Amino acid sequence: MAVQRITTRNARFQQWQALLGNRNKRKRQNEFLVQGVRPITMAVEHGWTVRALLYDASRPLSRWAEELLRDISTERVAMAPELLAELSERTDGAPEVLAVVKMRPDDLTRIRIHDAFLGVLFDRPTQPGNIGSIVRSADAFGADGLIVTGHAADAYDPKAVRATTGSLFAVPVVRSPSHHEVMEWLEKERARGHAVAVVGTDEQGEADVSAFDLTQPVLLLIGNETTGLSSTWRELCDHVISIPMSGSASSLNASNAATVMLYEASRQRAAARAR
Repeated sequence: MAVQRITTRNARFQQWQALLGNRNKRKRQNEFLVQGVRPITMAVEHGWTVRALLYDASRPLSRWAEELLRDISTERVAMAPELLAELSERTDGAPEVLAVVKMRPDDLTRIRIHDAFLGVLFDRPTQPGNIGSIVRSADAFGADGLIVTGHAADAYDPKAVRATTGSLFAVPVVRSPSHHEVMEWLEKERARGHAVAVVGTDEQGEADVSAFDLTQPVLLLIGNETTGLSSTWRELCDHVISIPMSGSASSLNASNAATVMLYEASRQRAAARAR
């Protein structure tokens, strides 16, 4: 495939630049930008569609970049380094390669429910970095997927994508307009015999996380960073549990709380398998 060259802020460059800060254009174009060796490698390994590879035209490429450009059949664009740096939002110089990647559909069936299901739902998050951090923890502790509900920050925002350090491509992340779609999906799965418990987190929970059985199929709910879970999600919870704290803090950051819950679920499940 022929290599294109971009050295000015032409229409094509502006199209990609719009993906950085314009959520509607990301959605309309159905694509987002990815940088870094590990994230791009994981996108390729997990079968995501790479629509274009943009690389620094001013320097020799590493072996990794050469192999990537050789092995991936997609549009290749040699770009001026200052333009590549602008698309990466970096101040320390241009990255070697940027990938333009196609989004995957917001289809809840991408998240597979089974007898050892472990899922996370983030209710109305406002910080894309928190979404990314939770995706990373979900990947680290073996969760099956993350659902982002309501009027929320975008899981494909550059800050969220960077915070996942590539885990976005390994863990299904699905955006859902509201609780209606999620509960309809869960009820269908329950009718198939998957008794998934909906478990919320709150400082006034009925039990500490360590005393609650997280070896069962479970969907963990994490609330908005400021207001916590919505009243609707609280009513839909089968159980509400808490994270014990001994300091003066009244609560944890949302991504930290999710990490604690996921770690405890992973710990309990490992212990059960060892018995």
